[in-house]
Amino acid sequence: MRRFDRRSFLLAASAALAAPRLWARPSFAAYPFTLGVASGAPLPDGVVLWTRLAPDPLNGGGLPPAAIEVRWEVADDEGFRRIVRSGTALAEPQHAHSVHIEVSGLAPARWYWYRFISGDAVSTTGRTRTAPAAGAAVDRLRFAFASCQQYEQGFYAAHRHLAAEDLDLVVFLGDYIYESSWGSRHVRKHEGPEPTTLEQYRNRYACYKSDADLQRSHAAFPWLVTWDDHEVDNDYANDRSEDLDPDFLARRAAAYRAYWEHMPLRRSAMPDGPHMQLYGRHDFGGLARFHVLDDRQYRDHQVCPRSGRGGSNVVDDQRCPSRLEPQRTLLGREQEDWLYAGFSGSKARWNIVAQQLLMAQTDRKPGPERQFWSDGWDGYPGARARLLQAIAVRKPANPVVIGGDVHFSCVTDLKVDFDDPNAPVVATEFCGTSITSQGPVQARLDALRPEHPHVRFANSEKRGYAVLDLTERRCLAQLRVLDSEKAADSPISTLAAFVVEDGRPGAETV
Repeated sequence: MRRFDRRSFLLAASAALAAPRLWARPSFAAYPFTLGVASGAPLPDGVVLWTRLAPDPLNGGGLPPAAIEVRWEVADDEGFRRIVRSGTALAEPQHAHSVHIEVSGLAPARWYWYRFISGDAVSTTGRTRTAPAAGAAVDRLRFAFASCQQYEQGFYAAHRHLAAEDLDLVVFLGDYIYESSWGSRHVRKHEGPEPTTLEQYRNRYACYKSDADLQRSHAAFPWLVTWDDHEVDNDYANDRSEDLDPDFLARRAAAYRAYWEHMPLRRSAMPDGPHMQLYGRHDFGGLARFHVLDDRQYRDHQVCPRSGRGGSNVVDDQRCPSRLEPQRTLLGREQEDWLYAGFSGSKARWNIVAQQLLMAQTDRKPGPERQFWSDGWDGYPGARARLLQAIAVRKPANPVVIGGDVHFSCVTDLKVDFDDPNAPVVATEFCGTSITSQGPVQARLDALRPEHPHVRFANSEKRGYAVLDLTERRCLAQLRVLDSEKAADSPISTLAAFVVEDGRPGAETV
């Protein structure tokens, strides 16, 4: 028998003190499931289920520093008469009392319903769907993609309509929260000042996730998620913030942790300080592969920023020749290599590159002189050319790039060389408008259109999301827009529709 000496006793005691105590029979002062439920990262045999206990969500959650037992149930009927999987998990204070349940043992390509129970409280019911079996024939896949939902600039009527769509999946492409207050005609306010600490980021997520329409959207479908800049700080690049904060990595660590705590992500994505593995592949039978990218964590710094600042700028190549340096990277070389290997190995009929930005070249100055925005792909033209060349050479079937960030709907032809009018189209791009965030003036886009023959559509006047309907023969894209994001009960309509035929890159108007 091992001798239990004083040192061992002290180590054991320290561990016991460090571990949160268990609140075995919780009795909540208020309803704890205030932030709703969510599911994501679907596999053929399982999915991630998420919730967070937060009876006082805008003030740190309102719970003691104790682990709380949460029961979860998955049923194949909405009435939970046939529960097929169940279990218990601990909502721990070091993770803001969030839970991430990695359910397995489910059947492929079918709907399930789920809920959480803690004490006497029962969550709302969520619905989720598993992915089809690997390589399986799939007749159809319908998904929506969305981004950029500045809370103050509009109501989430788009999410209310999105929840009512006939979909299998939602892909969110970043700017889920905004750290800053900006824009005009606010309809509501953030819960506090710009976040920089873990508790402040948690409160900001709680502010957004308290919205009932966003909760409906999460509860209706599984989500795939990635981030852009506003989940941390506007225009940040790798380890550099817009205001050159010397402690930026500590802020990034807090923001990454809060992101993981509030998204339906696997434990393998849990951040290690300021580092987090977010990019990944998601297959849906033989019909579609999603290559979900991270364009912030590994990128080179933006070229030629304003004096004394980091972040973006509008630059021209005479004053800023470093924009054209071919080795510059937006994704980081490791992620680039991973992506290109995914192109080579894909057997899917459609290859969806889910990333944050407008990929097509956009000259921002009418006339013979040219200017480019340094934060987007135009700030990294060598990296963009490598990606599009990889598509041209490795030939994944039917590549479709989806993006956001710019707050306007845009449909483009993607080419390795945008300056050559005879260069072949290698991929199709659909860049979605924002959920709420205000867009640029339409007249500005109209003035630029004649010099951008690869742009087939551009509209900045409406907020909303996009729906893509995939079959083996075609991809149908519908740009769904609100009458006004300033009205909580705004109706929705289809602004435009496009089709991409199997084997023919480039979208045509329906």
